[in-house]
Amino acid sequence: MADKIQKAYQDSKNIYDDVLTQGNIFSKLYINFFWSGTDDNEIARKVLSYIPDDFHGKLLDVPVGTAVFTYKKWGMLQNADITCLDYSEDMIEQARDRMKDYSHVSCVQGDVGNLPLKDESCDIVISMNGFHAFPDKKKAFKETWRVLKPGGRFIACFYIKGEKKITDWLVKNVLSKKGWFTPPFPTQEHLMNILNKLYKNIDFHVEGAMVYFSAVK
Repeated sequence: MADKIQKAYQDSKNIYDDVLTQGNIFSKLYINFFWSGTDDNEIARKVLSYIPDDFHGKLLDVPVGTAVFTYKKWGMLQNADITCLDYSEDMIEQARDRMKDYSHVSCVQGDVGNLPLKDESCDIVISMNGFHAFPDKKKAFKETWRVLKPGGRFIACFYIKGEKKITDWLVKNVLSKKGWFTPPFPTQEHLMNILNKLYKNIDFHVEGAMVYFSAVK
C-alpha cells in the first residue's frame, strides 16, 4: 500500500497543483462534474483563516503536499516554528523548493502514523487534503492528537463519503484504485463521532463532498 501511494503521487506530481487550484480548463471541468464545483482554493482560504496572522507557536503541516495552498501563509508567520511533513518524497521536494528561503520552516519526509515529534509539542496541527489518502486513519487521528498540546488546535479538510454520489463513485472506482485515496472513508456522522471523543469547540462545515473544521484538544 505504501509503495502504491508513493507511486501515485510521483506519477501525478506534474498535474497535482493544476488539479487542486483549477489551473486549466480540464481541471475546472473535472472539479465541476465530479466534485460539484467545490472550490479547493476557497476551502483552503477558509482553513487557513483559522490560523492568526500573528501566530508564533509550533505548527505541524501534515501532509504538506507541494505547499501550493500554504507556502504564502507560512511565509508570513516569521515568528512561528513550522514543520512540514509528507510521505511522498516528490511532494516534499516541491514544497521544500517553494519554501527554500524560509528559515523558520522545516520540510521533512515522514509518516503521519509515526510522527517524529514529542507528545504535546504543537500548538496547531493542520491537515489539508490528507486524511482521505492516509492508509491508517486511526493512527493518523491518534498521532495528530498526541502531538497537540492541551488547548491546541487541530485544523483539517478532506473528503467524506455519503454526500455526493458522483464523487463517491469517482473515489471508489478511480482515485482509490490509482492510490491517490485510501479507504475506508468516514461519513459526516462517523467523523463527528471521532472528533467529539477527542476534541471540543468543534467548528465543522461541509461543502459538497469535502469537510473542513477546527477543533480544540
